[in-house]
Amino acid sequence: MKKTLSISLAILAFAGVVSSVQAAEEEFYGVIESRSDTNIGTWVVSGRQLDVTKNTELEEKHGPLVVGACVEVEIENGLVEEIETKKKEKCAQ
Repeated sequence: MKKTLSISLAILAFAGVVSSVQAAEEEFYGVIESRSDTNIGTWVVSGRQLDVTKNTELEEKHGPLVVGACVEVEIENGLVEEIETKKKEKCAQ
């Protein structure tokens, strides 16, 4: 009985850690509504304010990162890790 309880508690603890890791990562598609004059600064993508830093990876695979462009944003631990242009269809949902 004690061994089963210990194993159950260990599984629950591991599930909590995995859940926390998953919650720390986020990806979404959106349209650039505004951005700073330089790459570093505050951008707004589909109503969400993003702080783009020198560590943010910017990729222009499907056109330039300009107002109106469809992008995929990757956030990890609250930091904007990557912004990548995508085809317009990805944002037309």
